[in-house]
Amino acid sequence: MTKFTDLNLDKKVLKAIAETGYDTPTPIQAGAIAPALEGKDVLGIAQTGTGKTAAFTLPMITLLGRGRARARMPRSLVLAPTRELAAQVAENFDAYAKYTKLTKALLIGGVSFKEQDLLIDKGVDVLIATPGRLLDHFSRGKLILSDVKIMVVDEADRMLDMGFIPDIEEIFKKTPFTRQTLFFSATMAPEIERITNTFLSAPVKIEVARAATTSENIKQGVVMFKASRKDREGTEKRKLLRALIEAEGEACTNAIIFCNRKSDVDIVAKSLKKYGMDAAPIHGDLDQSHRTKTLDQFRDGSLKFLVASDVAARGLDIPAVSHVFNFDVPSHAEDYVHRIGRTGRAGRKGAAIMICNPRDEKNFEDVERLVKMEVPRLDNPLDNRPAPTGQQDDDGSKVEDKPKRSRSRSRKPREDQADAKTEQPVAEAKPKNDKPEGEKPQRGRGRGRGKQDGEKQDAKADDAPKQDERQQQPRNHDNNRDNNRGRGGRGRGGNDNKVVGLGDDTPAFIALSFAERPKG
Repeated sequence: MTKFTDLNLDKKVLKAIAETGYDTPTPIQAGAIAPALEGKDVLGIAQTGTGKTAAFTLPMITLLGRGRARARMPRSLVLAPTRELAAQVAENFDAYAKYTKLTKALLIGGVSFKEQDLLIDKGVDVLIATPGRLLDHFSRGKLILSDVKIMVVDEADRMLDMGFIPDIEEIFKKTPFTRQTLFFSATMAPEIERITNTFLSAPVKIEVARAATTSENIKQGVVMFKASRKDREGTEKRKLLRALIEAEGEACTNAIIFCNRKSDVDIVAKSLKKYGMDAAPIHGDLDQSHRTKTLDQFRDGSLKFLVASDVAARGLDIPAVSHVFNFDVPSHAEDYVHRIGRTGRAGRKGAAIMICNPRDEKNFEDVERLVKMEVPRLDNPLDNRPAPTGQQDDDGSKVEDKPKRSRSRSRKPREDQADAKTEQPVAEAKPKNDKPEGEKPQRGRGRGRGKQDGEKQDAKADDAPKQDERQQQPRNHDNNRDNNRGRGGRGRGGNDNKVVGLGDDTPAFIALSFAERPKG
């Protein structure tokens, strides 16, 4: 069996390795360190949690043992997709290079440019950076990459997912053609393979595990979940998550809970805290100091549940994570491998449980196709029982909890109002002008109406004494509305039934308009 002492590493590096408690390299370390020490390009393909960080850090420290960096001209460059992964690489460098005089600088977002500029101006041997912040320093004229001898790209497939491939290509072009390149990835997408063919020279390929495979130490499972009602999906899903955590019992010593959206990260963390579970969120919108503090609390055990977006799916070296819960099925199948790779590390046992909605079944099929296995289905501990309507949401939100108001309910106030109107007594029709008995007032329907309309109104007026009888009977809302509004063009919204007509006193000038005109 190969040991670190057989890999021609610097004695100072071997001393630091011994203090960490390791003496046997992992397969990716044993395969990559030897060709890297010979100055060859290396293409390493291995799943997360296999020790890829040490696979390039150890030979890099050994190769940089001779020489000295100049101001603003780093001798080696390590690119990482996220701040957390870059910070972890920096920690590994500090641990393995503590007996050497090599210097480093960490260039990540969320930190002052001024502090980073001071380190670069002094000259650093190792520059660890995220692509965006590195190009920012370069565009400001604070960085020169013409002296880079070793360039490392870590988690290249994550770079692809985050849209960093154009930035990686630009950085490659700014470094010397004679550099040595160490390229590591868990999967080999066509775009990544194109980059390796373009920028790597006859690389030594080390593939210690099939691309996109999961560890055998991880017990996997999925719960097929369907909400009782669409507007309660979030509440019931969070309730299911809490039930799954409780079902694991004491076996769940700590866990990382992954969500697809940053907003869900905050909501789930708030929900868990409300129900007495020690949880905190971490995602890209949080301040870097806050993210670092949260990770430190999770590492030292003072925080039990870490609710994270995919920003924490790569490169978090926390060996003792007992469980990983996927609150959402990842949009990219490769992310599933990296998420559950946070547990079952260093030979430990782990568990990974996922919740799958009906709309996520297509993404779930992609996951099973990628890992080339059927993820076992688990029973729903809640038996999919719907939560009682009207209960307050677990995160204090009132949006999802309130049922949508139906149309019939929204019209109810109008109907009540209409009923109230029908209960009002209807005034009797009274003529405007006093007329001799026996003459009925005529209701005009508008200007220029003929005598037939007047006769119809007379017939209706005969029924006037029956008003009291009709008031005791239920009336139709529509008929009542018409009676209240009146039929005349000017009778808009009137509340009485007064009838105004000209009767027999039609002025002569109006009657002239109806006279027959002479022919010819």
